[in-house]
Amino acid sequence: MHFTSEQRLDDGVLEREFTLGEIPGILWTSGSAASAPLILIGHNGGLHKRESRLVARARHSAAEYGYAVAAIDHPGHGDRPRSAVDEQARADLRRAMAAGEPVDEIFESFIVPLVEKAVPEWRTTLDALLSLPEIGGPVGYSGMTAIGIRLAVVEPRIAAAGFFAGGYVPRAQREEARQITVPLLFLLQWDDEGNPRQRALDLFDAFGTKEKTLHANLGGHTGTPWFEVDDGNRFFARHLK
Repeated sequence: MHFTSEQRLDDGVLEREFTLGEIPGILWTSGSAASAPLILIGHNGGLHKRESRLVARARHSAAEYGYAVAAIDHPGHGDRPRSAVDEQARADLRRAMAAGEPVDEIFESFIVPLVEKAVPEWRTTLDALLSLPEIGGPVGYSGMTAIGIRLAVVEPRIAAAGFFAGGYVPRAQREEARQITVPLLFLLQWDDEGNPRQRALDLFDAFGTKEKTLHANLGGHTGTPWFEVDDGNRFFARHLK
């Protein structure tokens, strides 16, 4: 892991950009001398690790709750090159959704390869982060549901997970959901224009863990209320501290 920049922000949070091979990322820490629990914070499809809502969540979690928080750009996202195949899949998905056409197969063709590439990169990043003296674990994940399901199933260091509910989760991850055993917080936007509500509810029912909580709020895909950030931090406090 190579740190490429470092700055102390006005809320006291230390923000450091890093690269790990081809993986670009950001680490936010509170500056405390004590080793901190770690939250891996993931973005949804097509976004950047510097997306404003993601950065706000990360800084708040570090400044107010003392977590170390890390984000990376998934393959084909943010600062990483996008292939012609990825761009075509995104265009096909937008066109089909606008026309009200079935999108399952398009979604599978785009998200399945993303999960297969992103999860090993998260595990490599986790190895590097946990070698830092200021990070002691345990580890939580907060972000995209499809990637989070696979990561929670294959990575034993994940102690708790928060997912942003999406009805369009690949078939493989809908089956893997039954294998999840860690505590889970599942956020659902009731009027999400891009994710069928019933599929999200069915997915919540499928999660195998005995400790799972569903928070549903009115509004569209990007309308998750800010108070859910604090609720999420309190959820992680119960399981990571």
